[in-house]
Formats: sequence, structure tokens, C-alpha cells
Amino acid sequence: MPTPVLPSSPLSVHALGGPTAVIEYGGLRLLTDPTFDEPGDYVPERGLILSKLAPSGLAADQVGPVDAVLLSHDQHADNLDTGGRLALAKAPLTVTTPASAARLGGTARGLAPWESLELARPAGGPVVVTAVPARHGPEGCEAVTGDVTGFVLTGPGLPTVYVSGDNASLEHVREIADRTGPVDTALLFAGAVRTRLFGGALLTLDSAQAAEAAVLLGARRVVPVHFNSWMHFTEGAVHLRVAFEAAGLADRLVLLAPGEAAAL
Repeated sequence: MPTPVLPSSPLSVHALGGPTAVIEYGGLRLLTDPTFDEPGDYVPERGLILSKLAPSGLAADQVGPVDAVLLSHDQHADNLDTGGRLALAKAPLTVTTPASAARLGGTARGLAPWESLELARPAGGPVVVTAVPARHGPEGCEAVTGDVTGFVLTGPGLPTVYVSGDNASLEHVREIADRTGPVDTALLFAGAVRTRLFGGALLTLDSAQAAEAAVLLGARRVVPVHFNSWMHFTEGAVHLRVAFEAAGLADRLVLLAPGEAAAL
């Protein structure tokens, strides 16, 4: 499938399925949580089988060069699989948590919450990538699910973009909104992920919480990711549409199927 040609815009998103998307931002190409394997099962150390149900909307070799990978965490196959690790090896930079960077090595650079780095834009000026807090489950989950991060993207003349990573905490969303101000576009990892961990507690936002996050952030547009292509997602596109309609936010929701793209 060829990469779609989008209207000229400082921001576009090409959803590839699961948590994986290509963000075109200020002339840079940024790849989120790369997952390029074919459908199949993964059995991590804790014995929770993760089943991938659909292939990526683009194969890894169809994505083309990227300027950086924004990796929320490396420890779960639904955020970084074997094909994704091969993609990291070709990327000039992977921005992630300090723990993930230590495990990955290579071009990975770890940022603690509220640390930033600058990427040079082709036309001049920076894109600032700021790591922001995320929590992959209920309070106190970190010893089990590990550290994760989200990202805020800013730059002179550019819209503010929030990429949530695997975050289940609206408290963190509120903190991010308080510190960064309104965001233009939020890529929210949704899907209402539940497993047998923590008594089935949410490990990411559910659809109603995604709508609440949109309000907290003052987001003009919300592009959900991480809500399809894997069996452990308990809510999908229909749930998101219903939740945003119920909250009076239907006009803010941009639902992309794997392979679809939108200029924002």
C-alpha cells in the first residue's frame, strides 16, 4: 500500500494499526511505538499471552525514512515487536524512558518526565520533544508494568501535539494540561486495555476517559491509536464514537483505520 499524498500541513497522522503511527510534524517524520510483525501470539515472562490480530497498515519497508521514533516503552510486544526492533536499528534516534534506553542501547535516548530535546527542522528552527508522565495501569502498577512515557511536541509556529503512550491516568493528563496549556491535537492510546493483572483494572484509557482527556487538554482534534489490531483491547472504534458523541465532542474525533491518514 503506497503512502497517501496529503495536503500541505504542519501536521498529519498516518495510522498503521495498534500504537503505531507516522506523524508528519514541522517537516519531520516521527514514528510511534513500532509494531510491524504479522499476526501471532507473544508470551512474555509473566505468561500473559498477547495476540496480534491484524498486520500493519504499512510494512516496515514501506514507511520510508523517519527522523526519530517516539517509543512509550520497550517491555511489551504490543508496543515494540520484533519488526519494530528492526525499525529502531535503522532510526537515527529513539526517544523513550531512561529504563528502555538502557535496555535498547544504540540510538535510544532516555528522557525523564519533563525533560526535553530539540530536533532540527529541515526549514530551520527546532521541534521540541518533551517527555511527559504516563502510568500503565492503576496507582502503584510500575513494579509490574514498568515505566512508560508520553510526549508533547512543540515548535515555533507549530501546533502543540500530545502523544499519550500507554497511560491510564487522567491525573497525569490534567498535570500535562496544567503545565503545557491547551493542545491542538492529542494522539490518545485508548482501547480500554484489560488483562488479569490488577484484577482487570484498566491499563490504558477507556473511551469515556479519552473523551474526558480531550476536555482536560482542550484538544481541537483527538486521534485515537492503540485500539485495534490486538485481542486485549476491550473497546474499539464504535465505543470511541459513542463516547465522544455522548460528551458532545464528535467533531473533535478523528478515527483512522490502519492504513488511513489525515492532515490535521
